[in-house]
Parts: sequence; C-alpha cells; structure tokens
Amino acid sequence: MKVLTVNITSVVHEGEWTGSEGKTGIDKRPALGPVHFANEEVTGDVVVDRNHHGGYDQAVYAYAREDADWWEKELGQSIANGRFGENLTTSGIDVNGALVGERWKIGTTILEVSQPRIPCRVFAGFWQRPTLIKEFMASGKPGTYLRIIQEGHISAGDKIEVISKPHHHISIADLYAAKNGERSKVEEIAAVKELSGKYQEWAQSLRN
Repeated sequence: MKVLTVNITSVVHEGEWTGSEGKTGIDKRPALGPVHFANEEVTGDVVVDRNHHGGYDQAVYAYAREDADWWEKELGQSIANGRFGENLTTSGIDVNGALVGERWKIGTTILEVSQPRIPCRVFAGFWQRPTLIKEFMASGKPGTYLRIIQEGHISAGDKIEVISKPHHHISIADLYAAKNGERSKVEEIAAVKELSGKYQEWAQSLRN
C-alpha cells in the first residue's frame, strides 16, 4: 500500500462552471519532492470555496489509482493522477472500504479517514461531462477525505500503514451508499462517534 503521487493545484481555473466563487483549484498535478501537510491543508494546494471544501474534516482527499483505471475503461479515455482533484493518488489500499476514523501513517504524517467525496457541478465542469455527477454517484467509488492528525511530509512512493481502526464497521462506501439513498445502516452510522459534525447531524436527521 503506497502513495503513487502527491498532487497539488497546478492551475486555478476561472469560468462559469467553477461555482459560486468563480474560480477553482480542482486541477491538481503531481508535485516534485516532499509536500508538507499542516494547518488543515496541503501546502501548495489551493482551496477556493472554503464553504464546501477544505477544513479539518476535508483537509486531504485520496483517490485510488485502481478506481481511476476503472474509470479509464468506463469512459474510454486516459486519466492522469490528480484528475479527480485528489491530493493523494494511492495504490494497493481500498480507500472506499476504509472505516470512518481509521488512521494511516504516511511519511511523517498521520491522517484519519473522515468522509466520502460528494461530487458537485465544478467536478463535472472540469471534466466537461454533464452526466458525471450521476455517473460518479452510481459508481460507488467516491474516494475519501482525511483529517490531518499529525503534521508532517508525504512524498510519492511513501508506504501507507494503517495504524489503527475503530470498533465499528462503517466504511466510506457505507456513508456514500447512505447519501445515495441506501438507508439500511442508518442506525449504525448514527452511532459512529468519528463522524464529522455535519455528518452526525445528517445521520440523526435520518433517524428522526
């Protein structure tokens, strides 16, 4: 299990498709050398819309190369690392099967799995594919956001070590399925103390 590339914003795009802020840092490319992960962000990356991206629970986004390869076959096009807007392109670890609250040691950094990525129109606009939101939701391959628990550096090629797991069995895929209408695990999800405040409120609203 390892990081293939660490990706940061290459170009800040502007245009009608870039959302309420009128610009976006979604276009990420592999960085050269170690990247510092600190202060709830990836150094050198650009997060424009702070209302929907970034912050403690969405400090880092990881997407599996295996899932990108699946999309290549599905869409019939080449997909470079960083194309999903991910900071970490991973290999050998099931990021969607990761449990909410499990912790990964990568380089000198410790990260904690927090929540799935929910696609927005900026994502679809960046790909110039109007149907992408629906396709992404249906795929069940959201990737995961992570919190920065211990600040440090991560480089391409660093191994990913799962150093702890919570006692529950709720995965990123379970959260994503529930967001997509599958409500059979709502009670279990609501009991997960590692959920972000936003997801705790959402889970409680489903229970009620």
